Amino acid sequence: MSDDSRPSRPELRTAAVIPAAGRGVRLGPGAPKALRALNGTPMLIHAVRALAASRAVSLVVVVAPPDGAPEVKSLLDAHALPDRTDFLVVPGGDSRQESVRLGLDALPPEYGIVLVHDAARPLVPVDTVDAVIQAVRDGAPAVVPALPLADTVKEVEPTAVPGDPEPVVATPQRSRLRAVQTPQGFDRTTLVRAHETVTDNVTDDASMVEQLGERVVVVPGHEEAFKVTRPLDLVLAEAVLARRRLNDGF
Repeated sequence: MSDDSRPSRPELRTAAVIPAAGRGVRLGPGAPKALRALNGTPMLIHAVRALAASRAVSLVVVVAPPDGAPEVKSLLDAHALPDRTDFLVVPGGDSRQESVRLGLDALPPEYGIVLVHDAARPLVPVDTVDAVIQAVRDGAPAVVPALPLADTVKEVEPTAVPGDPEPVVATPQRSRLRAVQTPQGFDRTTLVRAHETVTDNVTDDASMVEQLGERVVVVPGHEEAFKVTRPLDLVLAEAVLARRRLNDGF
């Protein structure tokens, strides 16, 4: 079947999987990154609300640290979440890949479209979520939101000692490069097959689908869907929330 003949799949229900089992070492010591407070509310809660804001998402599965599922369940119970959306907490694994697979295993059979979203991207706008879902409904097996790069990128030969000068190997053509965000959206069957087939330690689920030889497409991302990784990112996220409250009463 060619790409153009893929049927539209508007009837399939959509679930979101949020792996939140990581420690977030780059933010320093303390609570796991997903549980760090942002404007007084854990980042994870912001991320869950962002996915649940889409009326197409009827189930959100949060993959907790292996020994932290009760804590995360209590956290979700303590915060106001949309009534129309179901929420489920499952314990995760030792890697992000394993945690996503455990989240997939927990999905009821009627969910044919799956979003995978970073808990550390708490501010993704609902329009971005909806655009990803629509692209999967329109027939793409895998969809990623992404932004053009503002900076020139250099490929280098890494040195053995951190901080040493690194020789430049090449300068990729910036117009062909994109910075990938989440949520990434998938036909469930394709994503499950990727997790059953690809054993390499990969950084995102779309690259697993690429290794199957399946088509991955990009839709426009959003500047507010950035990943909160460093302390400076927390400052930026607080500023975004302040602007939203000012402009939208968020």
